[in-house]
Amino acid sequence: MTISNRKPGDKRESPAEPLKRSIAGCLRAIARKPDLEVSFASDRPMLSPDKARLPEPPRKLNRNDVAIVRGHADSMALRLACHDAAVHRRLAPEGQAARAVFDAVEQARVEAIGSRRMSGVGDNITAMLEDRYHRGGKYEDITDRADAPVEDAVALMVRERLTGLKPPPAAAKIVELWRDFIEDRAGRDLDGLTSSIENQRLFARSVRDLLASLEMADDAMLDQDEDENEDDQDSSDEKDQSDGEAEDQSDGERAESEISDEGSDDLDEGAQEAADAPSGELPDDSDEAVSEEASEAWRPPVSRSNEPRGPDYRAFTQKFDEVVQAEDLCDADELSRLRAYLDKQLSHLQGVVGRLANRLQRRLLAQQNRAWEFDLEEGMLDPARLPRIIIDPFQPLSFKQEKDTNFRDTVVTLLLDNSGSMRGRPITVAATCADILARTLERCGVKVEILGFTTRAWKGGQSRETWLQSGKPANPGRLNDLRHIVYKAADAPWRRARKNLGLMMREGLLKENIDGEALDWAHKRLLGRPEQRRILMVISDGAPVDDSTLSVNPGNYLERHLRFVIEDIESRSPVELIAIGIGHDVTRYYRRAVTIVDAEELGGAMTDKLAELFEENAVQPPVPPPVLRRAAARA
Repeated sequence: MTISNRKPGDKRESPAEPLKRSIAGCLRAIARKPDLEVSFASDRPMLSPDKARLPEPPRKLNRNDVAIVRGHADSMALRLACHDAAVHRRLAPEGQAARAVFDAVEQARVEAIGSRRMSGVGDNITAMLEDRYHRGGKYEDITDRADAPVEDAVALMVRERLTGLKPPPAAAKIVELWRDFIEDRAGRDLDGLTSSIENQRLFARSVRDLLASLEMADDAMLDQDEDENEDDQDSSDEKDQSDGEAEDQSDGERAESEISDEGSDDLDEGAQEAADAPSGELPDDSDEAVSEEASEAWRPPVSRSNEPRGPDYRAFTQKFDEVVQAEDLCDADELSRLRAYLDKQLSHLQGVVGRLANRLQRRLLAQQNRAWEFDLEEGMLDPARLPRIIIDPFQPLSFKQEKDTNFRDTVVTLLLDNSGSMRGRPITVAATCADILARTLERCGVKVEILGFTTRAWKGGQSRETWLQSGKPANPGRLNDLRHIVYKAADAPWRRARKNLGLMMREGLLKENIDGEALDWAHKRLLGRPEQRRILMVISDGAPVDDSTLSVNPGNYLERHLRFVIEDIESRSPVELIAIGIGHDVTRYYRRAVTIVDAEELGGAMTDKLAELFEENAVQPPVPPPVLRRAAARA
């Protein structure tokens, strides 16, 4: 007979609560972070330095459901315990495809450490991976290597080498399609990873050798990166030796090191099922968050030893590109319905973002208030100074005069990433913040333009068809049809453009993102404005990704162009450029940037950055010499 300690009137505990407490305690113990905040939600799993969000267990649990949730918890805990973000960031390659593999293999390493020490952890992570690939619903029947992400294949093969565990059945086809190619070129590198699994720095260097064998990274570039960081590594090694700590123990003792959001800027944000794919690789976390979407994977490149270093960027054809008004993409009734849906989804955020907007408005209006000059010999009589004349009749009369403050005529452009990975929570929060900011700035006499960028199709559209019909010429450049959307023109009143933001809620709108051309487009629109001050704010959650373009061009083709455009704006343009990264660090691209982990922080980040810009005496960050900036942009 079971005796309950529940008092009359107490709320009955959910059957899953004991399981949640057990999993949370285990996560904190493995991670060695007793103060870690652990929550459960139906949103995608997320990990930050002091918070972990796990999937909500189903109401009717079975053994497999429990293993999946435990697998997510074990993966996060091992990341906190065995990963050093600074080492990872220092040794990571630059190219997008190479970075994706590097990140995925590092996640496989930390999970393998736990799997080798605790067989139960290995079983849990296997269940999590099987659930991840099975729910993707697109890998079990693939027959083309282009549909199998190479980073997933390499990571699963590394896991197999380190733990002896076969790839989960749902991902077996991914490994099968790539195994011969990878084994032929980098089999020896894979075998050598086992000896350095406990040493993150040595392991990362071995992974860089693997990337060179796969021709995904240039040996010279990798060596150059290591030379540039040699002093930092030497000082780190000396510190470890002085503390008497062996290198193979140091990785486990870095549990409290800060988890950076650097690496997630190299995710494959353009995949169509981004919002539906489950998380096995901590997608909202930092450095090595691995893309969960199926994308047209990296292909074995030809030798590029003589490739020019400049931004040799071009479009194969611009015939199918379009700049379109938001209201032209759907009828008025549908726009009204989508706007109502957006309002309903974000009704609980209106108060929070509204308060932030009011704070911004007060700061702006305070700068626009008129001021007075006192103790003048002419002007309006100052009644506050009259008592002086009564006290001393020989005192002269005091006058005052109104003066204008120096508040320059300003226009702000909000450029919103409309890529597939923004589906769900990020795009709804971005839309509502754009709504609030536009109304707030308009009340303050600041004009606002709201733009969006995406593509017309997945994986190329008519541009790719034209390329195929032309015989697939080499190095075709950008191979997709751009779609640039004007949600609100700068001169349009907000009341007429308000409904347009509902378009972002339309199913099928969000596709690929080619950031460089979108940034250049928005910048040129600003240059044509008559206002004295022009501000461009970019809101994105990842690096540029277009599967069609990257499959037939160098892996960093879009990224190099984006860096060039940013460098050109920041060093030579009168436009002030700001960037806000959702879930990834954009400071590697933009000089003035901020990163947020949770999309709900977007409203505060936008208002704070704009408020800083409008401070007339704000300290501007130093601008590197153009030569150095061009070199950095090309690196």
